[in-house]
Amino acid sequence: MSVTGNLLGLSPVVRKELERIGRRRVPPQRVLSPELARAMTEWSRSTGRQLGVIADRRGHIRHLVVGTANRIDLPDLGRSRAGRGHLRGLRLLHTHLQGEPLTQDDLTDLSLLRLDLILAIQALDDGFPGAIHIAFPQPKGDVSDDEAWRLLDAPSVHDLDLDFSAEIRELEAQYAQQQSTSTIDAGKERAVLVAVRPRRQDSDPRLDELTRLCDTAGLAVVNRVVQVRPKPDPRTVIGRGRLEDIIIDAMQRGIDLLVFDQDLSPSQVKTVADATELRVLDRSQLILDIFAQHAQSAEGRLQVELAQLRYLLPRLGIMSTAMSRLTGGIGGRGPGETKLEIRQRRARDRITFLQKQLEQVRKRRSVQRNRRTRHGIPTVAIVGYTNAGKSTLLNTMTRSEVVAADQLFATLDPTTRRLRIPGNREAVLSDTVGFIEDLPPTLLEAFKATFEVIERADLVLHVVDATSERQLEHRRVVEDVLEELGMGNIPSLLIANKCDLLDEEGKDRWSKKKGAIMVSARAGDGLSDLLAALDNALWGTRPDGPALPIRAAPERPSEPPDERFPPKWDRNQKSN
Repeated sequence: MSVTGNLLGLSPVVRKELERIGRRRVPPQRVLSPELARAMTEWSRSTGRQLGVIADRRGHIRHLVVGTANRIDLPDLGRSRAGRGHLRGLRLLHTHLQGEPLTQDDLTDLSLLRLDLILAIQALDDGFPGAIHIAFPQPKGDVSDDEAWRLLDAPSVHDLDLDFSAEIRELEAQYAQQQSTSTIDAGKERAVLVAVRPRRQDSDPRLDELTRLCDTAGLAVVNRVVQVRPKPDPRTVIGRGRLEDIIIDAMQRGIDLLVFDQDLSPSQVKTVADATELRVLDRSQLILDIFAQHAQSAEGRLQVELAQLRYLLPRLGIMSTAMSRLTGGIGGRGPGETKLEIRQRRARDRITFLQKQLEQVRKRRSVQRNRRTRHGIPTVAIVGYTNAGKSTLLNTMTRSEVVAADQLFATLDPTTRRLRIPGNREAVLSDTVGFIEDLPPTLLEAFKATFEVIERADLVLHVVDATSERQLEHRRVVEDVLEELGMGNIPSLLIANKCDLLDEEGKDRWSKKKGAIMVSARAGDGLSDLLAALDNALWGTRPDGPALPIRAAPERPSEPPDERFPPKWDRNQKSN
């Protein structure tokens, strides 16, 4: 049993009385005994301070908390038995000096700490216990708007006819039922999406995209919360009060994760994680997790691991580079590396190793590209926003079976296929990873070996989902990323995919756009026009446009013969 809180100014006699209260015990089937209630209210009235008692289910008092006249501050209760689907196994009994009912702080503590119950007893002027107010936690479903707690009142402790053990068993059964029900949802973890917007919107396409990302990652989105404020809070993103409301609602619904639409700084992650036992993800972490799931080749896994380590490194903490590795010598003696320093050093060493491995990948792909270039085969790269239909277009044009799914980032590893164009000509068609708004910079840096497919291409096919309401924004995102990578000057063709799903008005609108080629990769419509445009762009077979200059392979510098080794003897050469 520990005694914490506002202990300053208490006399030894009062402290002794406090210790005697801590040695009492509550019967397991009762919420509060009359003897303990009388001792608590007498002590509170004599000192003018609230007194809190934290007891376990066997009735033993674990903590005594002394507060002020208006509130008490609870100590750290640890994480014991506080997993999803379980209550903590502790109850809070405390006094009120002003006769007020349970406050909002009381109800917030009940939900955030997963207490069995919270009870407030009025300390009357003569020191006797008065009215009692009780709150039990209450689980709720995905669409329920019920309160997160159930309130009970009693005029006195003697009128409190409540079987505490039976109530707790019923509550645990309800939480267990909720957990089993949520597990049935295809084994997916349940998530709440959190976003900050400067103004209220009727529709939020960016949040819809985050929902698609969660679905691709295997998460079930239970709720979406949009906080309207001019800019994100620098500590809690959405404000502390709003964050507490979201955490309470998430706990009552059996939620596993909080997914934020924006990227969180290390301090924001720490503040939000300290306020809840739920896992916290931001947009970049979610995208990195999807990439890790879809990486099939060894090269793809190298690039994903490099991106994850670069994202994780600044979140391990910032230490002085001079003390990053303690060694022998003057100023180097001491206890050795701390755990944080060890994690940072290992992360940096692993990043260096991965960079060397990816450099070998770049060299190997460069040799392959040069070999194709020496044979005069042009290269065409397919780029576009994620889920625009790039892989489906590659499959239809080359009769391949590349994985194509209605998911974001279904293609991660670059895929190259040979394309035969009418006129007995050939080109190499390369599928690339899709772009997305606010693509993490760590991914752009790690996937340089993949984006070199675009850099060395003679022509780019920019595929756009013609049915998307945000097609203009998607085109801008792709063009901006190409500019950022220094590839914005590569000639390109605009491909409007999924045109078979458009109505007549939509088809007319696209047909009026200069240079746009309307196709349906799934149905095969418009492919003849696309092949003709490729033929014209690469070889200039039509008089309405010049051909693109096909890149030539770099010539190898001639090396002088080594005098130590004579030239090989030619049997056809006549001897003198």
